[in-house]
Amino acid sequence: MTHPTQLGKYRITEVLGEGAMGVVYKGFDPDIQRTVALKTIRTGLDVEDDSPGAPASRFRNEAQAAGRLGHPGIVAVYDYGRDQQVAYIAMEFVEGRSLASYLTAKVRFTDTDIVGIMSQLLGALGHAHDKGVWHRDIKPANIIMMGSGRLKVADFGIARIETQHLTQTHYMVGTPSHMAPEQFLGKPMDRRVDIYGAGVVLYQLLTGRAPFTGTTEALMYKVVNEAPEPPSIVEGADRPGWFDAIVARALAKRPTDRFATTFEFRQALLSAVGSSVDDSAWEQTLLMAPPRPARSPLTPTLAPPSVSSASSGAPPPSHWDKAVLLQAEQTLAKHVGPLASVLVRRAARECHELGELYARLAEQVADPRARDLFLGQASQVTGGGTRTAGGTAGTPPTAGSRATGGSAGSSAGATTIGGPLTDAVLDKAVPLLAQHVGPIAKVLVKRAASDTDSRAVFFNRLGEAVSDARSREKLLADLSKLA
Repeated sequence: MTHPTQLGKYRITEVLGEGAMGVVYKGFDPDIQRTVALKTIRTGLDVEDDSPGAPASRFRNEAQAAGRLGHPGIVAVYDYGRDQQVAYIAMEFVEGRSLASYLTAKVRFTDTDIVGIMSQLLGALGHAHDKGVWHRDIKPANIIMMGSGRLKVADFGIARIETQHLTQTHYMVGTPSHMAPEQFLGKPMDRRVDIYGAGVVLYQLLTGRAPFTGTTEALMYKVVNEAPEPPSIVEGADRPGWFDAIVARALAKRPTDRFATTFEFRQALLSAVGSSVDDSAWEQTLLMAPPRPARSPLTPTLAPPSVSSASSGAPPPSHWDKAVLLQAEQTLAKHVGPLASVLVRRAARECHELGELYARLAEQVADPRARDLFLGQASQVTGGGTRTAGGTAGTPPTAGSRATGGSAGSSAGATTIGGPLTDAVLDKAVPLLAQHVGPIAKVLVKRAASDTDSRAVFFNRLGEAVSDARSREKLLADLSKLA
């Protein structure tokens, strides 16, 4: 299709995306010299149609609903207009990825991350509710995660504004997997539909999936009649049991049984963890937790960041060379996107050796194949010398030493993630794995060692062969001790 070069006063600079409703452009406002996003509605849709659920009605509703809000966690709307038979909304241009894209990529958020993300989401929704706006379509696809760790809520297309009748109570709108029972049943609804939607998001962050799945008809029945499986017993979730009661209340069938406000929802999370949360960025969240025992560098972690974590806007830790952290960020970004910058900063504050840093980052790549690839790339980076405190490039760090640079060199004998993969390591790995999987261990070891000389990749593959999380953690801990 032919795209306009200008809409109103806004100069079109790029096409950001196209959908059934219309096109989203990147534009420029010459009056105040700022970049904007221009969301448009297709000319074939009747822009005068005000019937409930009609595209034009939803489009104007988005402008009116989001336009009355002003919160750092909500995408700002600047203008609404028409030009060349095209209706458009000029809004804040946000660089980032949707939370849905991270969940699809199976990025595993720590318990700390989850509380921070929910704190931000609930804060933004609380502002909207205070202004009389209910979003009614809260889902990961409408939550944008920026590289800084901040999030923004977008798409108020089906929002309800109190005291106005831009939508009808009986008209069923929303995304089925995230709709509250009253939305399916066409019953009167209020801000607690957003409480339910936020509860579904919390469930997805904890387990990697929605509480209910299936066709629209199956979803409707389950949402109205069935209780979701508690997150703590979902296979592979490995989450604390205290999340269960909070999720159950947020997803209650009757609105009166849910949290009455987003503030109450947020306070329940804070009371459960026994700490306050700095919601300016989930990367800054501080969960007071007892010291955890030492663990293998490749063991899946639920550990929160150090309680001395700096803000996301703080400079990189002084004991790391900025070029090394940038390289780590670029390597990780291939697998988790812009979130890499936050993850690298956080890991760098807690790690002091290059191999340890990359092993910690590998924990954030949930997909086994992608983790293999990342660890292989990391081995190439760490295969050269590492600069250590009191040492020089090419000198392996001694016990207790702290990395002051991390610059890669070319000398042999440098520290790598887990060291090189040797026949001796393969032989010793067989009985360790056999404790968990039996006689098939020898075959699995041979298969895991194929096409790689990286001990980290090898360990990762063996860990995937053990389904029980605690057994896998023990195996990885034992493997990490192999000489």
